[in-house]
Order: sequence, then C-alpha cells, then structure tokens
Amino acid sequence: MELSNRKAYHEYYIEASFIAGMVLAGTEIKSLRTGKASFNDSYCYFHQGELFVKSLHISEYAYGTYTNHEPMQERKLLLNKRELKKIEGKIKEKGYSVIPLKIFITEKGLAKMEIGLAKGKKIHDKRDSIRERETDRDIKRKYGI
Repeated sequence: MELSNRKAYHEYYIEASFIAGMVLAGTEIKSLRTGKASFNDSYCYFHQGELFVKSLHISEYAYGTYTNHEPMQERKLLLNKRELKKIEGKIKEKGYSVIPLKIFITEKGLAKMEIGLAKGKKIHDKRDSIRERETDRDIKRKYGI
C-alpha cells in the first residue's frame, strides 16, 4: 500500500528525499492501511528541533469508537538528528520547504513517510514539465516503447 502526493512533483523541484517514521495512534494506522489519507496542502515544519507534518488528512477509522483520532491533527516525524540538522539548515535558506511525498507501510507493518526537500517551480517551469511529459508520452505511443 502506497499513497503518493503527485501534486508535489508538479509544484516543486525535489532536491533530496528522506524516509521518516510517523508517530500515529492505533486508529490512524488502521485507516492508513485502507488507503484513507489525503495530502491536500500538507507541509512539514520544525518546532523546537522536531519535525511535524501539518494538514495531512487521515480519515477516521470506520470501525473506531470513542478512541477514534482527529483527522487533521499534527503528526510528529521521526528522523536522525543528523538528518534533522541538515534539513533545518536548508529550510533557513530562501525558497526551500519540506513537502510530504509518499506514505507507505513497510514489511514490518510500520508506517513511513517519504519527505522531500523542495524548491518551488515558477509557472513557466510547470509548463515545460507538462510539455516534456506529453512529448515522452507521444514518443512511447508512436514507437511502442
């Protein structure tokens, strides 16, 4: 099971990516396993040296009772100190941000998030990437690759 943030690849240049663990409640992981998550306008930020993801919507678990979780709560991401320092240093530069790219479940059953150190694209850059994607598609269609 893998959920991907396709919009992030269109809106940003991804310069580096990291795999982070997620601190989740029991009903959140159950909901993720059924694929009930949305990346709309989600982003990562630092608070007191720790990395959090905000605006990540994980739907309430259908069979959850009073212990169900809040769908839009902030969730802590787990990384090494070395990785956190590297990301925090880059964010302080102008134009960089940390964007969630994918959520997946490992073989051990742990939820992980791939985050990317990203720089925003301009409008003409987005047009160029669309044009490039369409020409690749046309070439593949024509030559049957």
